[in-house]
Amino acid sequence: MSTPPFDPAQRPRIWAVSISRLRDLFFDIAGEYVERADLRIVSHGFEDAVHEVDVVGTGRPDVVIAGGSNGAYLKTRVSVPVVLINPTGFDVMHALARARRDGAKVALVTHGDTPDEVRRFTTAYGIDVTFASYQSAQDAESVVLDLRDRGIDVVVGPGLVTDLAANAGMGAVFLYSRASVRAAFDTALEVAQATRRETIRRQRLDNLLQHLRDGVVALDAQGCVEAMNQRLASVLGIDAAQAVGRELLDLAPDLAGSLPDSDGDTFCTVRGASYVVHRGPLASSSSASGTVLTFQESRAVERLDRTLRSRQRVQQFSARYQLGDIVGASDSIERVRTLVQRYAKSDATVLILGESGTGKEMVAQSMHQLSARRDFAFVAINCGAFPEALLESELFGYEEGAFTGARKGGKAGLIEVAHRGTLFLDEIAEMPLSLQSRLLRVLQEREVVRLGSTEPTRVDIRVVAATHRALTEGIEAGSFRADLYYRLNILSIALPPLRERPTDLLPLAAELLLQAASREPRLAARLPDADATKRVLASLSEPLKRYTWPGNVRELQNVIERIAVELADADTDTNPNGATKTVFTREVLRTVAPEIFEQPRVLAKKAALTLRERSRHVEADEIRAALAACDGDRDAVCQALGISKTTLWRKLNAAQ
Repeated sequence: MSTPPFDPAQRPRIWAVSISRLRDLFFDIAGEYVERADLRIVSHGFEDAVHEVDVVGTGRPDVVIAGGSNGAYLKTRVSVPVVLINPTGFDVMHALARARRDGAKVALVTHGDTPDEVRRFTTAYGIDVTFASYQSAQDAESVVLDLRDRGIDVVVGPGLVTDLAANAGMGAVFLYSRASVRAAFDTALEVAQATRRETIRRQRLDNLLQHLRDGVVALDAQGCVEAMNQRLASVLGIDAAQAVGRELLDLAPDLAGSLPDSDGDTFCTVRGASYVVHRGPLASSSSASGTVLTFQESRAVERLDRTLRSRQRVQQFSARYQLGDIVGASDSIERVRTLVQRYAKSDATVLILGESGTGKEMVAQSMHQLSARRDFAFVAINCGAFPEALLESELFGYEEGAFTGARKGGKAGLIEVAHRGTLFLDEIAEMPLSLQSRLLRVLQEREVVRLGSTEPTRVDIRVVAATHRALTEGIEAGSFRADLYYRLNILSIALPPLRERPTDLLPLAAELLLQAASREPRLAARLPDADATKRVLASLSEPLKRYTWPGNVRELQNVIERIAVELADADTDTNPNGATKTVFTREVLRTVAPEIFEQPRVLAKKAALTLRERSRHVEADEIRAALAACDGDRDAVCQALGISKTTLWRKLNAAQ
């Protein structure tokens, strides 16, 4: 039976129950508790008192106070706490002393067994006392009559016993004192406060349970309902209040065979709707623990999954660049900016073409920032930076146990992480053929299947791909699928190399130098404004403009970083007006960037190289740099670059 709601500020209701002279003590001390409790003295006992507690309804007491057999009877028959009045040692001593003055033969009658400490007390002080005990009212009458027949003069005991003794013509001494009754009242107040706190806690938990969006039921060890929220009751078509104490499977036979046998999740159908059912333990201090079942509608799970995936924006999957970060005023770069703004309004796949270092990812991030997907993830992956097996797991994810070393619980692939955002596939030409077919299906069906799984996951992504190679050559060579090419090349942006927009060279160099100064306080002191930066670069403009920049903006950035390091410690000259300026000569530039001063014929030869040949030279240069860093240790270089010795020699020879 549930406890009705109540006002926590209301005084606790305490009933003091007695049909004997104990009632007089209740009346004597009732005034002491009138401000702390709503006290009622009940002149009924046993079954009459039980009936009165049960029928009173919302005015039920929080605690009942009673003594002797009456208290023991109520304790096992009412649903509210019962505080028994226990006589103190002083009460016994005082009562026995009074009885000895009134008669020679004294008997001590108690409800239940006589406490051992009372027997030890009388023995220690040489008091001749007859002990007797009773269990019920009828038993008490028999005990008193037996004592009378045995010649007992005075009986010491609770109210029922002393009343019977007086009626039998014997002396009677009441066992309880005001102190013992006050102690019972104080205990009752503490119990009432604790009960009310527990009731408030239960009501709050019940309120929380009722406000859960999922259906919840708590079962005991036998499968009977302990609590059920209205949400689940509505789903099952039953009355939640009437369900308590009944077996769940009796209430909902359709659930038989559908509930999980152990802790975990399963699916079931209830009245035509699909639910995810989670089973967990119900904590209990006893050995027989119960179970909590949670019913979550599968459609709600799907909606939540989509929301969580769409809102997942880890810092590493955020776009940093915006359209304003693309520096340059040439016609070609203005055309790029126009296309970025135009294509950002579409969800069609984009293919970005351009040599290495032209800023393909910056363009992709700018497009993402201008699109309707800007509040979601921008996920970038270099298709040429991973071995085939690793690239597959990174892109498509995997289930637990899909392969040796797979993470417990599996892992979402980057395609899933990009849900509702943008997936940027850099160096798409390097993607293995086996993965190209899987990517094609993702683009066509907008769903991804993890490694080791058979269940597809729907994804809403925009794909932007980039390459510095001619994909048509890959199609002819059989290394790139034609159908994937046409699926990627819906919208296209071609980025101009730096040599084709010479007017943007110095503004780019100035911007890069200012960025370097913002990271280095010493350089910032030497280059306080844009004019100081332009003055430094003005003396270097001729060799910078003459160079063809095969590495494009990335190479320019590397050279500017070298210049920044030198400028931080460079000498200064003093003008006639007393102002100082930082000195950076062409000779210093020749030292830090000797490639800029190569002979024109060498530059012409490099400019005449095909895109494929140029990439081979870049790879060879990177391998030579790695060899130098590893002191010529080929094994270390192969391990660092993830290639074999055969591949190392082949790439070096191909660039000759």
